[in-house]
Amino acid sequence: MTTTWRHLPAPAREIAVAATEAVSAARARDREAYDEAVDRLAAADRSGLVLGAVVRLLLEETHPDGLDGDDIRQVLEACVRGAASWQPGVDPHVVLVLLAGALGVYDPDDDATPPDPAALARHAPLLLAELLAGTDRPLDGWLTAAFAEIRRTELHD
Repeated sequence: MTTTWRHLPAPAREIAVAATEAVSAARARDREAYDEAVDRLAAADRSGLVLGAVVRLLLEETHPDGLDGDDIRQVLEACVRGAASWQPGVDPHVVLVLLAGALGVYDPDDDATPPDPAALARHAPLLLAELLAGTDRPLDGWLTAAFAEIRRTELHD
């Protein structure tokens, strides 16, 4: 990809920077840096849309033949187990909501305890770090693709 998200308006850049810092902190298991980046993500309008698009793109890339229940379970377990040692509050339900939401099969009205945006922002970088382990492309490229896809969708709606 020759264009990046760096030319986008400040709110979009803030999402990308905070997501990049949160994923880097997750990989390094740096709680302080993670908390700071996640707080910025939670405060950023539309961060969930961007992170969900990145999750979906990564799922499509790492599972080119499609996903089944076992694939989702494996991703969920790997994410929760990988994060539990340094993020003891990791919630499998929130990770499942992120996965289902990215795939377009989550309806918050059907969930008795839907996670709040802060919980989603806290868990999304953990999921992204796990999914990025299965690819050789850096997060930057995935963010660029997600922003481009969101822009295309908004132009056609």
